[in-house]
Amino acid sequence: MKITTAFAAIAAILGGAAAFAQDGGFSAADWEYGPRFDVEGEVPVWSTAKQKIMNGEDLVGGTIRATDPRTYCAMANAGYDFTWVEMQHEQTDWEQVARMYAACPNADAVHGVRLAETSEREAQHALDAGAMVIVYPTIDSVEEAEEAISWVRFPPLGRHSAGGGQGPSEIYRNVEGGYRETFNDNVVLILMIETLEGVEDVEEIAALDGYDALMVASGDLGNFSGYSEGDEQYEQLVTMIADAAEAGGKALCGPLRWRSEREGFTCFQAGTEASVIRRGVQAEAEATARPAQ
Repeated sequence: MKITTAFAAIAAILGGAAAFAQDGGFSAADWEYGPRFDVEGEVPVWSTAKQKIMNGEDLVGGTIRATDPRTYCAMANAGYDFTWVEMQHEQTDWEQVARMYAACPNADAVHGVRLAETSEREAQHALDAGAMVIVYPTIDSVEEAEEAISWVRFPPLGRHSAGGGQGPSEIYRNVEGGYRETFNDNVVLILMIETLEGVEDVEEIAALDGYDALMVASGDLGNFSGYSEGDEQYEQLVTMIADAAEAGGKALCGPLRWRSEREGFTCFQAGTEASVIRRGVQAEAEATARPAQ
C-alpha cells in the first residue's frame, strides 16, 4: 500500500467516525466521503462531447424522433457530436432507447437524450441505457436546476444510483479510469431555459456548479413570452440568458441555424432525421440531375 493511500484510508475512517455521535446517533451531514472511487492522477476525459465543451469547440446534436435502430445508427455516424433522442415530445419508451444505443455502442456521436422532467426515473433510465449527454427542458428555478444536477451526478456530487444497466456494464465497461470513477467528469449536462420564470432565475441558475451548458429554447421562449425572434422583448430575454451563461462560465446552446446568425453560441440542436433525409434526397437529386437541354 502506498503511503498516500494509507493516509487516505486513515482519513476516511476518521471522517466516517465523526458522523457517529457518542450517544449512538448518526449524522449524514458529518460524513466524509471515502476514497473508493478516487482516481490516481488526472481524471481521464474519454467523452468527446465533454472534451469539446471543455475546449470551447462547437458541439452539435442530431435530433432523433424515430425508434428504428438502423436510423439511429445512421444519424449517430453521420457527423454529429452527440445524439439528441427526443423523449420530451415523442412516445418513445426506454426499452426502445436502450436498443438504439446497443445497436451501435461505439458510434461516432456520443449517445444523448432530452428528458421530459427532472425526476430520478428519467435520469436513471437514460444513464443506465448509456446516455452521456443529458438535456433537461423547462428549467424554471434554481431548485429545479439543483434537482436536475443531483439526479445526474454520482455521489458525493449528486444522488445518481449505481444500478447497472447496459451503459456501465457494456458500452463503457472498458473506458479509461473506470466508468464509475470517471463518470462525473465525462457526462455532459445541458439545462434549457424556456420560460419567463427560468429567465427570472437565470443568473442564479448559471452560477451553479455541476453542469456544462445553458440552452436558449428558441421556440418555447417565444411560446412562453408571446414574442418572436427579432422582437425587442424576445431579444432581451435571449441576451439575459447569454449574459448569465457567460458570467457563470457555461457554454451557450441554441438551434443550429444560430451558429451562423449569432455570436457566443457553441453548442447546438440540429434537425431531425426526417429533415436530414429530405435534404439528402434533394441534394442527391440536384447533384445527379440531367443537364438542361
